[in-house]
Amino acid sequence: MRQRKPALIITFSATTDAMAMETYCQARNLPGRLIPIPREITAGCGLAWKTLPGEDARFVQILEEAGIRWEAMKTIELWG
Repeated sequence: MRQRKPALIITFSATTDAMAMETYCQARNLPGRLIPIPREITAGCGLAWKTLPGEDARFVQILEEAGIRWEAMKTIELWG
């Protein structure tokens, strides 16, 4: 039986920012992947970065270093 697990979700207002996040993180072996925006969240482009919960501060720093614009960051429970 599947269980709900916490995940940090980062949303973007533009698809180009979401794609830049994927490229940046994959090149640096950072955890996470692009997913469609979960129903619990409303955001602009329809894509979000899903990563480990509790990584908020780390990913704020990563986004700032990469110059990637993000819309919101929230930890929610998703079906795993």
